[in-house]
Amino acid sequence: MLNLTPKALSPSPFLFNPILAKTLNPNPNTRFTAIPNQFPHQNCKSEYRTERGLEFETGETFFRHESATGRDLGVLAASLYKRSKGQLRVLDALCGCGIRSLRYLVGAEADFVLANDANDEYRSIISENLSRAVPRGFGDERRWSVTHFDANRAMAECYVQREFFDFIDVDSFGSDSSFLRSAMNALKLDGLIYATSTDGYTSGGHRPHQSLAAYGAYVRSMPYSNEIGLRMLIGGAVREASVLGYRVTPLFSYYSYHGPVFRVMLRLNRGKLVDDRHYGFIGYCHQCGNSQAFSWNELGRIRCPCTDSKVSGPRYVVSGPLWAGPLHDAAYLTEMLNLAEQWAWVGSGTGADLEKLLKQMIDESDPKLPFGYIKLDEVASRAKINSPPLRIMMDTLHKEGYAASRSHIASNAIKTNCPMAECMRIAKNLRHSLPY
Repeated sequence: MLNLTPKALSPSPFLFNPILAKTLNPNPNTRFTAIPNQFPHQNCKSEYRTERGLEFETGETFFRHESATGRDLGVLAASLYKRSKGQLRVLDALCGCGIRSLRYLVGAEADFVLANDANDEYRSIISENLSRAVPRGFGDERRWSVTHFDANRAMAECYVQREFFDFIDVDSFGSDSSFLRSAMNALKLDGLIYATSTDGYTSGGHRPHQSLAAYGAYVRSMPYSNEIGLRMLIGGAVREASVLGYRVTPLFSYYSYHGPVFRVMLRLNRGKLVDDRHYGFIGYCHQCGNSQAFSWNELGRIRCPCTDSKVSGPRYVVSGPLWAGPLHDAAYLTEMLNLAEQWAWVGSGTGADLEKLLKQMIDESDPKLPFGYIKLDEVASRAKINSPPLRIMMDTLHKEGYAASRSHIASNAIKTNCPMAECMRIAKNLRHSLPY
């Protein structure tokens, strides 16, 4: 791929002001203009915040402090890329107040960040937040630039001008998947896409036609709907990548209840999926409580082992096509955890939530664990007992030879290869040995 200097996009014909451009950009050969820090805020409520030691203003932009963990994960991944490749060019496609762009510049030591947001009223806020920590620079030494295009337009312009990036963060809203292909076109090979969905209603199976339109997956209601949301997003990316002759590999998948927010870090490479079984269909049987994955060539022969005939009607639901493979790369997450320790983000009594999250994701990466999770309340309801303590239940599963881990998605749920009937038996046996 080309290693281009940090040029920037052509001015938008809808936003371009030639008088302003001449003032800010007296060199007509430079294709991009950015607002320097002297511009005052215009009718903007100002609120200062601090995140990982960086001060910034939010103004009237949409900002969630609860998303700091997702930003932490993005910065860790971007920094690992910089250490591995020796360079890092970032496109923050929907940057809001610019806090993610700022953190990529400072925390991940990005060589260049293009901060784009469609709302040009945020221009002074973004520019001031970035320039407060990092001087903009000029020419080939420019560290950052600000644009105000629709995100798809911004990425399409990058592709047309062959301005490729190593890392593209698309923190979109709802189930708008149109950004996926645009991001892939503007990304270097072996680059990273940090994709987003916030449509928990669709991932819950309440709007299957919406999930079909956005991600090419007909999603039905299942007990582990929030994991389905991550798999729906990855599956949509797999579909878009295959059209372009690429494949994507999930490095980590993160769910947060606020919003809700589904975020996945994807690595893009040429070629087909290494294992096409990872893109297929997921079935759940309400009768026995078990789940199965089905490949494309099994369509028409889907059935649950709990019955001799093909299960139909409300007892058995199928969603897909979805990503049915691993949600995380354990080795990659271990590198992220080690880097977080080096930065003192975790350990020594600090960063307990981030450390817990990364360790849970590593545990979830056990190749013996299938997709989905089992809520202990469901086990208790089926067994007609009180819900067993999670830690004791997991320890017992391990003693009986099953793989099991906590789920970072649901607090009172476990991921395990133990069938539901066996989980019920174990829970009933624990009832006689525990004082509850």
